[in-house]
Amino acid sequence: MLDVRRMLVLVEAAERGSLTAAAEALMITPSAASQQVSRLESEVGQPLLHRLPRGVQLTDAGRALVERGRAIRRELRAAQADLKSLATVDRGTLRLGSFPTASASLLPLALTRFSRKHPGIRTTVRSALFAELVDMLHTGEVELAMLWDYEWNRVDDTSLVVDHLLDDPTVLVVPANSELLEEKTIELADLAEHQWIIRADNHPVAEVLRRSCRLAGFEPRISYESHDYQEAQAMVAAGLGIAIAPRLALTNRRHDVRLVSFATDVPAPTRRILLARPAGRTPTPAAAAMVEVLHAVSQKFTGTSLHLTQLGTVRARSAG
Repeated sequence: MLDVRRMLVLVEAAERGSLTAAAEALMITPSAASQQVSRLESEVGQPLLHRLPRGVQLTDAGRALVERGRAIRRELRAAQADLKSLATVDRGTLRLGSFPTASASLLPLALTRFSRKHPGIRTTVRSALFAELVDMLHTGEVELAMLWDYEWNRVDDTSLVVDHLLDDPTVLVVPANSELLEEKTIELADLAEHQWIIRADNHPVAEVLRRSCRLAGFEPRISYESHDYQEAQAMVAAGLGIAIAPRLALTNRRHDVRLVSFATDVPAPTRRILLARPAGRTPTPAAAAMVEVLHAVSQKFTGTSLHLTQLGTVRARSAG
């Protein structure tokens, strides 16, 4: 196989007219340049240069090889430019993983900000369930993935680096004309006789509801199992029951439902929104830039910045 470095010496000699000039351009000695060309001639089995008193002249074989060498040099320079661009977040692809609630709330703003700052980066997003997102991180299908957890199922994977983006509190969803909105405070135990809209298929929010209600001393009466939060809101608006949901899931709130926040003394768990990456891989410049953007955007979704209506507070039953 031909040695690419020797071919590049030949190209420089052809373009500059001498091995001495080629050596100067490549920052090697004239002797080293001459040896490289001689070894290349041995590889091809025929002379490539006529060595003249002043300079060199290509043979037919030399001209053929120089044309190939120029093409190789162009590709090598292009490769260097590509790597430089990737190192400065000028181009490339960033692969993200997400879950529906995040994809419908904070991720669109993050993607918009990122594309404005780094228009040369192509971003792809894979939406999946928790276990699938973790698998995609391990296999390298995504570089970053947004995850979530509750206090009873914390992400505990030493092969991942996990950043906490924000806390996503649980809220109560009631019809816009609900009598509950007339109460200054509501004890969670007072909701025992209400019908509840719950998420189907063993969804984590269904477990949140059952845990919260059991801590308040009752088992929730389920009237409907929904498959997404818009469906759950519709059933609440229709008067079929009340529901709980993470606040980020309700950034697209229906006009005919209202949200009631839980007081701090009510056993309604808060979900953590996380950003994870493989621990054994150095993040690309694009991934590192996206981490910064997601942290900044998460601040806008903290507290009351979601502009969700809060018309009351659910409280725990006071002692005695």
